Parts: sequence; C-alpha cells; structure tokens
Amino acid sequence: MASVKVAVRVRPFNKREINMNAQLIIQMNGKMTGIINTKANARDESIRYKEFTFDHSYWSHDEKQLENVSQEDVYNDLGTEVVDCAFQGYNACVFAYGQTGSGKTFTMMGSPENQGLIPRICKALFEKMSENSKKGITHRVQVSYLEIYQERVADLLRNRDNTSLKVREHPKKGPYVQGLTTCLVTNYGHVEECMSRGNSHRTTASTNMNDVSSRSHAIFTITFVQAGYCDGVPSETVSKIHLVDLAGSERADATRASGQRLKEGAHINKSLVTLGSVISALAEVSLSDQNGYRKSFFIPYRDSVLTWLLKDSLGGNSKTIMIATISPADCNYGETLSTLRYANRAKNIINKPTVNEDPNVKLIRELRNEISKLKALMFSEHRSDMLAQLHEKEAREKELTEEWAGKWREAQAILREQRALGLRKSGPGVVLDSDRPHLVAIDDDPLTTGVTLYHLKEGKTSIGTEDSEVKQDIELRGAGMEPQHCVIVFQDGVATLHPQPGAYVMLNNLLIESPARLSQGCIIFLGKAHVFRFNDPAEAAELRKGDKIYNLSRLNLLSWSTPDLANSMENLQHSQDMDKSDLEHQRINLEKDREDFEKEQEVFEEKRRSLAEAQAKLEEEKKLLLREQFEQNQSMISSSQSVYRSLPSIANENAEHIIQIINYCLRGAGSQTHYEYEVRIRTVDDRWSILRRYSRFRDLHLSMKAKYGNIVSSISFPSKKFFANSESVARARKQHLEAYLLRLLETCKNNSNCPLAYGGPITKNVLINFSPFFQKGVFEIGKYGTC
Repeated sequence: MASVKVAVRVRPFNKREINMNAQLIIQMNGKMTGIINTKANARDESIRYKEFTFDHSYWSHDEKQLENVSQEDVYNDLGTEVVDCAFQGYNACVFAYGQTGSGKTFTMMGSPENQGLIPRICKALFEKMSENSKKGITHRVQVSYLEIYQERVADLLRNRDNTSLKVREHPKKGPYVQGLTTCLVTNYGHVEECMSRGNSHRTTASTNMNDVSSRSHAIFTITFVQAGYCDGVPSETVSKIHLVDLAGSERADATRASGQRLKEGAHINKSLVTLGSVISALAEVSLSDQNGYRKSFFIPYRDSVLTWLLKDSLGGNSKTIMIATISPADCNYGETLSTLRYANRAKNIINKPTVNEDPNVKLIRELRNEISKLKALMFSEHRSDMLAQLHEKEAREKELTEEWAGKWREAQAILREQRALGLRKSGPGVVLDSDRPHLVAIDDDPLTTGVTLYHLKEGKTSIGTEDSEVKQDIELRGAGMEPQHCVIVFQDGVATLHPQPGAYVMLNNLLIESPARLSQGCIIFLGKAHVFRFNDPAEAAELRKGDKIYNLSRLNLLSWSTPDLANSMENLQHSQDMDKSDLEHQRINLEKDREDFEKEQEVFEEKRRSLAEAQAKLEEEKKLLLREQFEQNQSMISSSQSVYRSLPSIANENAEHIIQIINYCLRGAGSQTHYEYEVRIRTVDDRWSILRRYSRFRDLHLSMKAKYGNIVSSISFPSKKFFANSESVARARKQHLEAYLLRLLETCKNNSNCPLAYGGPITKNVLINFSPFFQKGVFEIGKYGTC
C-alpha cells in the first residue's frame, strides 16, 4: 500500500497580475506551504494565515532566487520515481491540478528549450532501456494520447475529426477507450513525433486568465513491457504510465467567459468537481481504515469520464503523484486556497500498487520453487514416490518456458522487421517507409489485398523464375517471364537495370535491351504480368530538398515509341466512329433527364414557397408570444416595486436584518442550464451569502405554506415561466424573489408559532431555525451538481 504523493508548485507573477499590482500571498519553507489572506482581520491569525504540509513544496516564483526550483529539479524528485516504477513493473500516474493559468501544462509538457515532466520521463525511459538491452533484457513501448473535451473522448493521434470514442470497462484490466490509437515506438524521436502531433490537435483557447488556456483534459499513456531472464527464470512485467494534464478550474467572472468558452468551463468544472468528490470519498475511506473501523463509501468514479479513466490511479493499482500548481497573487486567493485543500485531502488516499507480472512467468517461477522443494525432499528423505511428480513439474516448467521464449522471439522478429520496413501507425492508417532501395509491386488483381515490397541488396539482385538453374533473389511467375530475366546492380548509391537477352523489360513504358539507370519513382515492366515502382529513399530525400516532384504512375505514362504511336492513331480513328453513335444516344438520354429535372424543380419550388409561408407564420406567433411575455414581466416588476414600497421597516438601514439578492448567474449546460441567485443576509450578529436556484425558493414557499397556512399563501410568489432560462425572466425574478423573502420574514415575525416571534432581535441561529434555506453550506447534490 502507498499514499498518493503530493507536491505543490508556485509560479511567478504573470503580466495580468503585474499590471494589477498583485501582492505575494504564498510562503514556503521546506515541505510547508503557507497562504496569507490580505483582506482578513490582522488580529485573527487563524483566518489570516493557513499552513499546509506536503511531500514537496516547490518555490518557482523567482528564478533569480537561490531556492528557486527548476524543471530539472521537479523531474529529479518526481520523474525519476516514475521511471523506476516502470522498470519495477508498477503502474504510475502523474497529474497536475490547479486553476486556469497556474502552470500545469508548463510543469507537465514544458517548452522546447525547458522541457517538462512528460518528455523528460520518456527520454529517461529509452536511455535506461538502452543500458538494460546490453544485459539481454528486451523491451516494447507503446504510447497513446487522448483528450477529454466537454465529456467526449477524442484520439489526439488521429487526424482531427468529431468522432467521440466510447469508454468501456474490462472486468480485470479496468476502464479503457475503445478504438484508441496505440503507436509502437522504438526511440524517443518517435515519442516526440506523437506528442507533437497530439499537441497540435489539442483544444486550446484564449481567456482572460490565460492566453493559451487548455480547454480539455489530456492523458498521455505509456505502456512499457520488459522481458528477460533473472537467475535463469523468465521475467516479464507490464507497466502503464498515465501522464495527465488537466484543464484548469475556473470561475466565469474571473475568466470573463461567455458563449462557447462558458460552456467549456461548465464541463471542465463538472469533471473537476467529480474529481474532488472522488478524492474526498477516498480520503474518508483511508481515514476510516486507519481509525480501525470500516465504513462503506460510494466512490463516484463514473460521474465523469476523467475519473472513470483514472479509476486505477485513484485508490487502485498505481503509484500516483499529484502536482498542485498555484498562483502567488492575492487576486486568486480563493482558487489557490481551494487547490491547497484539494491537495491536502489527496494526501490521505491509499493506493494498492502491485507488480504487473505475466501470469505464465509467475507460474514458471512457482513451478521452479516447487521443483526445488521436491528435490530437497527427495535427497533428504529418499522418497522415490516423488520422482513422477518431479518429472511432471519439470516438463510443465520447460514447456511454459519454451512457449514464453518463443512468444518473445516472435515479437522481437516482428519489431526488427517493422524497423527495417519503417512500418508505423499514423492515425487509422499504416505507413510503409523503408530506408533501403526497394521495388513495390503494382497489382491490378482485384483479389489482392496486400502490398508486396522487395528490398535490393548492395551489389547484384537477380530476378527470374523458380525454374532457373541458378537460385534467383526475387522469384516471379507469370506470362513473359524468363528463368533469368534481369539483374539490378546497386552500387555507390546508384541502381542500374540489366535486362537478360530475350527478356521483355520496359522502363517508363520504353522497351530496353541494354543497361539503364533507375531513378526514384520510375516504373518497371517485367514480362506481361508484373509492374513495379522503384523507390530510393536517399534520392527521394534529395529531390524533396530541391523541390523536384516526379509524378510518374502507370496511369499517366506516355509512350515514347514511334510504332506504338502509329498503332494508337489507327485505334483512335476507329474509336471516333464508334463514339458518334454513342454521343447521339447520350444526347437523347440527356434531353429526357433535363425534362425530368425541370419537373422536379417545379415541385421543389412549390415546397420552398410553402416552407417560407410556414416560417413567416411561425415568426409572427413567436413575436406575439414574446410580447405577451414582456408584458407579464413588466407587470411583475411593477408588483415587485409596490411590495418594496410596502416594506419600509425591513428596508430600513437600522433594521435587525437585511436580505438582498445582489446577483444571479447562469449554471449548467444543455438541458440542465439554470440561473442561481446570490442572496446576501445580514443579522445583528453576522453576515453571509448563499446561492439558491429558483426551485429552492419555490420549495421554501411550499414548506412555509404547509407550516403556517393562509398567512403565507397570501404572499405573492413568482410563478413558473415558459422561457425560464432567459435573461429577462431572471432579471425580473431577482427583484420579485427578494421582495418575497422580505415579506415572508415580516409576516412570520408576527405569528406567535414562528421562531422569529420570540421578541428579541433576529440572530443567525434564529433565522436558520426558522428554515435551513438560510444556512450557508447546505448543498443538495443532485444530478445537475447544483445547490
């Protein structure tokens, strides 16, 4: 078992904070991180200053200071541990959490000149693999890169499209993304290419908090397999490393988001709230275990795609590191304190990492141990009845070992072949790009489903049939093929085609009988059935540098032979005679098609006119509906104003309590969109604010009616509206709801059965006893995640 390791990193001031003359509110000393509330009363130290302790506290606020922590320092503390976990066979996860613009992507990805954790970890993996390969250990590495944008999973290694991938869950292997591209990589250059391609597809946008804000969560996964022999026993482990760059938590008023940015922010906040709920629930589980009593907790992994995919990394089979990135500025005090509290809770999560060993390898090791024990018993007790059992286990162990070794030999052969051919995945396709000169077969057979490639040797490569007395390097069958047909000589970077006497050989549609030099992209005909394209990667690279492009293919080859041109003229004359009758027939069909088209066009025009009339009618009805709604709103506003005028005692500045609805904001997304109203309350002993949506006001009204009867029923309450989420309705409701609350308190204060009527001043406790509606921190976590 292992706790989640938590590190906190503070960044320098950004341009926005410098322009605002922001104050520094973060202090760090060793593993301790402190935060100062500059707006709090200086006498109340517990409110003004809060202190947290983490595994690492990284001061990156000023690179000129001696204690400044660099990207390399972060890697040395955290990245090396991830690399060690991979080689030990453990799963690992690193994720960065913090508000928008706090430095998450810089910590994880970095810049070309100052690389972050992800590229440094990948580079270290391949460096250590190179060292281990000298000891006879073999490795296989695959990578995938996905983003979660508005709760939809996209494959960043594919060409950009709108396809959303499905998340499934395997009963043993856990959650996975169906159809996600996995690229086999053999060096760090391939990993860099994958990261660069994925980053170019990632969704970013400019907000008030960050010029290049990540609008999606990104997960870069490395699947690392290593195999070898340890003390003569096979060893194979599989590690998965999840490197996660989360989108930033944000407030709409701070980022000034609207439209699409606001919708993105709602989805980002939903997944981060779910992540916080999972962290809190797991922390509770861990604390209950430590206190000696086990309590059942529901962990809401499936409430968001992010937490579902990170299920193993949070409380499962993984060694996990959380990096909380924070702003040093006083203007971000609330978000920074929230991030520190999240990180403090994450410290309590207990994971259960185990070595991911191949089941067959584990069985082989157990058989070896049993064989050793049986041999020891036989020699000590001279028991002959164990001999058959010993032979059986030895045979089983040998069979499994050979099977495992054969599987790895086959896998390594495939890897070597892929490296030789340059075979690699590119999104949904596969690129075949060899670095040696070769011939690619061009086949007209519709039943052929593969691609045939022949490498050319340094020196001579002979081409013929299997009937030749001398073994041919490339053996072909078909009409017109001679036993010894031709030879291609590749020497000093130049390829020359030497046809044998009597062999039918064409180069770019010219029949040749003497040696001819081959150039990149030329087309070779051998016999009557075989066509090849010659590729020379070195020459192609030079041509690309010089901007020379040769577009030679079998479909656009020109015949340079005079006899062939004469035959073509005769065929052309015959074709012209045949075409005249075809043209007449086509003209008749075309005339008929034109008449049919005109009829269909008339029908279309009639439908278009009908549709236009229907749309005009719909627009008129919509205008009438909006006008009626506007008149109702005006009437409601007038009513609210009259209610205000009738409440002089409560609106008075010297009143015992004042209730104001000071603001409202749009929450949720799609069909769950709704307005929440900020209610500011002042009693004789306290001030506080609460957020409530319209339905909570309605619940309050219904509960008061049930408790106090007619005296509450007579109070005017705003009714439901058809366009409840429109700005105009929300604005009118704000004033009407405030008037309702004031009238409710004034009415109930005169009722002897009400807690408000006890005769003394109204305090916070009296108001909360009157109704939990007024209690701060009472949340109703529903399917919309609103209070």
